[in-house]
Amino acid sequence: MADKVIYVHGFNSSEQSFKAQQLGAYFKDRCEYVVPRLHYDPRIAILQLEQAVDERCVLVGSSLGGFYATCLSQQFNLRAVVINPAVRPDKLLWDYLGPQYNPYQDLNYELTIEHMTALRRMHIEKLSKPSNLLLLQQTADEVLPYQDAVNYYRDCPSIIEFGGDHSFIGFERHFNRLANFLKIK
Repeated sequence: MADKVIYVHGFNSSEQSFKAQQLGAYFKDRCEYVVPRLHYDPRIAILQLEQAVDERCVLVGSSLGGFYATCLSQQFNLRAVVINPAVRPDKLLWDYLGPQYNPYQDLNYELTIEHMTALRRMHIEKLSKPSNLLLLQQTADEVLPYQDAVNYYRDCPSIIEFGGDHSFIGFERHFNRLANFLKIK
């Protein structure tokens, strides 16, 4: 049984994201709930997460956070739920190279080719422990191509819903299933 949930937010987001807050309220009296504010540089972000991971934790990641949660799940043999995850952020974020502003962190920064290279190096070609991952995917995700996630996570338990959007409309409907999959009391 896990007693710590780490929520991994997405690109240009923060610990204040709506899904992070919703899930935090659900887990409030059940377990320790942690949402690290991730650095924009993926090399630093993954180090932040590696330092937060321990043997009693599980992960929930959305979008780019789903990518990071997948990497950590496979590296540390942890259970993770990924919500509309980015499969190849090194390709998806290419058009965003240059100046960025994260309104949730009130932060200006530069997204660089080095960041894309780091994300490419983190990508796991084939999942070695697909049973550790639960995919939550909505097909009307306007940000990420849902087919990429459905194909990549095809050997994982999945909840695929037609419609919705990138925010995963009705996320709260799945909280009990998430808790059961993550083995949270």
